[in-house]
Amino acid sequence: MRCPKCGSSQDKVIDSREAREGQAIRRRRECMSCGFRFTTYEIVEREELRVVKRNGARQAFNRDKLMSGLVKACEKRPVTMEQIEQLADDIANELEEEGYREIPSTAIGAKVMARLEEIDHVAYVRYASVYRQFEDVGEFIDEIRNLDQRRPPDPNQAVLFP
Repeated sequence: MRCPKCGSSQDKVIDSREAREGQAIRRRRECMSCGFRFTTYEIVEREELRVVKRNGARQAFNRDKLMSGLVKACEKRPVTMEQIEQLADDIANELEEEGYREIPSTAIGAKVMARLEEIDHVAYVRYASVYRQFEDVGEFIDEIRNLDQRRPPDPNQAVLFP
């Protein structure tokens, strides 16, 4: 492992521990040349899953792209990075366990929306607006009404669309 500060490949592992509920190993390292400490993660390399986009194009499944969408949806919401990372890991593991070599992007989007609905309703609507490509405000309102029908009302929350 190369030091991110000086580029030396001489380092020592200071600490190793399980991370992401056993899906990774977190290692604290110290550069032998400059003394800089840094963290690395070791994860299992998965068989490449291909995502079939709406236009028919195929590309490799990218966990970072999934994380980016989740982070955008959860921005300024009471959702921790740990929750987002766990959500991304859960979805990636679920896709791997299903054993598909190719999966439609719509199936991934549906899994994300189902999980976001459980975590944060605003993040869910944000993600749904991009995933479902809402064209106007009416579609937003319809989705919010549908969301309200699927969960019990919060007595502390004002009614937005009576």
